[in-house]
Amino acid sequence: MKELILTILVFMFTLTANAQLVDVQANYNAMGDCVFTANNNTNTPVFLHIKFADLENTTFSEPLPYVKQLSPGFNSLFTLLRDQDADVPRFNYEIKAYRSNPLAKIDLHYPYLIPFEEGRQVELFDVEEVDGFWGSKGLDSWLAVGFYANAGDDVYASRNGEVVEIAGKQRTGAPESWYHTWTNSVTLLQTDGSLICYHNVTVSANELKVGDKLYAGQKFAKISDGENNLKVLIFHNSLFVDNLLFVIPEFVTNNDGTASILNSSAEYTVFHPDSVRALEMPKKERKKVLRK
Repeated sequence: MKELILTILVFMFTLTANAQLVDVQANYNAMGDCVFTANNNTNTPVFLHIKFADLENTTFSEPLPYVKQLSPGFNSLFTLLRDQDADVPRFNYEIKAYRSNPLAKIDLHYPYLIPFEEGRQVELFDVEEVDGFWGSKGLDSWLAVGFYANAGDDVYASRNGEVVEIAGKQRTGAPESWYHTWTNSVTLLQTDGSLICYHNVTVSANELKVGDKLYAGQKFAKISDGENNLKVLIFHNSLFVDNLLFVIPEFVTNNDGTASILNSSAEYTVFHPDSVRALEMPKKERKKVLRK
């Protein structure tokens, strides 16, 4: 039987339609089954959606809708088994890649930590623009949280996440690999599949790199020179909506873990209770990070 290899280019969900983030291959084996694999060409996780139509001589038995998180490099997907006494599987399908989980279940009441040193008093401001976040195209709608700060202030993670992008004073690398176009920023893929961007921050290359895991309450950056604020954006894609979705988080305002949407006209004390920091940590990590 002649081997058939189908290679499909999956395009980034943001800045360009020409960027090859993921290669998907469908290879027929000697039994006539079709084995699907994918190669994530980035150094960060990517979420792949595959939608089948016109299936013949096979059945797609994976849960629907099919979305799989791809680690950097090679990934096994699934196999379309040939129906007994039938010809090889035939099909049409659509694929799309996402930087965040398009099936993410967002808890709008999750208690985020205010991203500054515990015990500090902080004030907020209404973010009136996020120019440049999405390039020259801009966004139809967005939500962000702004904190007044001073250059050199320490910045702490509001929630657990994996570092997926660190941008300095100038953007480098291929634009198709960017998560947005802001400079002086750190972006994390959070545990729930959403992304969080901390803007106007600077990190040391020796202290933080892409792929590192950050824990809630962990210091990871400083407010950049010449800046007087920190902007925080939490955003994600949806399989069912074309535009990016943004989240206004509830922040912890008490040592018992009480959280609420913050008011720009009020001042707040920063609390990092261990009960909140431990929410997304398995027991082994709690012992390592919290010493408990």
